[in-house]
Amino acid sequence: MKKTIIINSEIFGTGSDELGQKLMGSFLRKLWLLDDKPDKIVFYNSGVKLLAEGSSVLDALSALADAGIDLIACGTCAAYYNLNDRIIIGRISNMEEIASTLTNADTVITV
Repeated sequence: MKKTIIINSEIFGTGSDELGQKLMGSFLRKLWLLDDKPDKIVFYNSGVKLLAEGSSVLDALSALADAGIDLIACGTCAAYYNLNDRIIIGRISNMEEIASTLTNADTVITV
């Protein structure tokens, strides 16, 4: 079963941004520990910031990438935030691939 996770923000949930940053880090680190990991994680909107230099979750994302999870950044989003040359983990793609990834997944989870 193909699973894809969507991360559309650099914070987890709404409310306190500080708490949301901590929760995102915790979520990604716990995700790495699961036996049943997703196949892909798609990052769009401010979620692409998590893949850029200076991100506080690069350790968790690196571990997920090493586990074979495809980390996909929205190219339009990376350009919007001036991150094209600062994405240091995962890869930059386009909306065509993102749409295909989401429609071909058996399960899509948005966090």
